[in-house]
Amino acid sequence: MEEIVDFRDERDWEQFHNPKDLAISLSLEASELLENFQWKTSEQARDDKMDDITDELADVVIYALLLSNELEINLEQAIKEKIRKNRQKYPVNKSFGSSKKYTEL
Repeated sequence: MEEIVDFRDERDWEQFHNPKDLAISLSLEASELLENFQWKTSEQARDDKMDDITDELADVVIYALLLSNELEINLEQAIKEKIRKNRQKYPVNKSFGSSKKYTEL
């Protein structure tokens, strides 16, 4: 996190990194990641676009980390809590091997 913030601050970009714009940027980068898979099988994308996929995934994570930093969200704690909630929504005995949403289980 320190290296990401240092990179941002060296360029005086904090002024642009409010929660709304970070959320927008996160979505845009996720779309750029998705673009690498468009009109390809997963295997083709991996074979042909792995470097681009890696870069775009890194951008997604960087923006997610910057957003969590800006909103003072402990991301590790938030992830653990979300997994706890998902365990309740998707109990193994109902969701194992199923792609159904929790409302359909």
